[in-house]
Amino acid sequence: MQTLRVSELGEPRDVLELVESPLPRPGPDQVLVRVAASPVNFPDALMCRGQYQVKPETPFTPGVELCGEIVELGSGVGGFTTGERVIGGGAVPTGGFAEYALMDAARTFPAPAALSDAEAASLFIGYQTGWFGLHRRGALREGETLLVHAASGGVGSAAVQLGKAAGATVIGVVGGPEKAEVARELGADVVIDRRSEDFVGVVKEATGGRGADVIYDPVGGETYERSTKCVAFEGRILIIGFASGKIPSPGLNHALIKNYSIVGLHWGLYNERDPAAVREAHEDLCRMADEGRLSPLVSQRVGLSELAEATQRVADGHTVGRVVYVNS
Repeated sequence: MQTLRVSELGEPRDVLELVESPLPRPGPDQVLVRVAASPVNFPDALMCRGQYQVKPETPFTPGVELCGEIVELGSGVGGFTTGERVIGGGAVPTGGFAEYALMDAARTFPAPAALSDAEAASLFIGYQTGWFGLHRRGALREGETLLVHAASGGVGSAAVQLGKAAGATVIGVVGGPEKAEVARELGADVVIDRRSEDFVGVVKEATGGRGADVIYDPVGGETYERSTKCVAFEGRILIIGFASGKIPSPGLNHALIKNYSIVGLHWGLYNERDPAAVREAHEDLCRMADEGRLSPLVSQRVGLSELAEATQRVADGHTVGRVVYVNS
């Protein structure tokens, strides 16, 4: 089969190499799938650089989530059949950036029938993160105001749709007019271009001075620091990640002034600590997809030969929605 392999660490366009390799065989509690689609996630780029918390030994194939068709079951796997269309996590070092990939059965779920392969592949990590962040950690309630940073990106676009589905007023922050248009199409009620507007002032104006009840922050750095200036009394700032590359140092005394909460989310831990909750989230997400309330934004479909460059664009923040490798 063909696969994109990382043999040494560096920038994705430099280290992702298209090679021929043997078909992998599933180990115990694993399934082998023919990859139908695999989105590019920021962690894929970080793995190429050696900057992700999970550091597979080289050589490895990225692709942390995918949609595929089961072709072989490993020992101990029950509840699945060959030919079944599934979504879930790629078992890196044999991830989804290939024609065939391995998946751990515990992180494999039936694909929603209402979505295409590229859309279904994009429903796992970003939407699970949004579901746990907004509902489990942020306790978002109908009628509240949700502020989403990087609202046109893969993680942010999921949070916008999930916020609207929950009955919140959604304010999206983006960088540039093209991304602003995407956020509007996703359903954001108010869109702020951070390059030309101060989001703190716009949020205060839009909420009558109250501020945002929940702030969804996958950016960190200065974005977090300024978010503290427009969070509501008893608001919740969700720490999703640090795409800016800068980890902020919160002024905890400031949290006392407005009684706001700083809430962390490491979604991957739920796969270990509470897998039943992950399955519950999957079922809820599929239900909303079937009802037409969720539809992952796939901005570009690429082939395997184009995937290294596509991963670089995601790493550099030059994309909107999801860029997805489609195995035709």
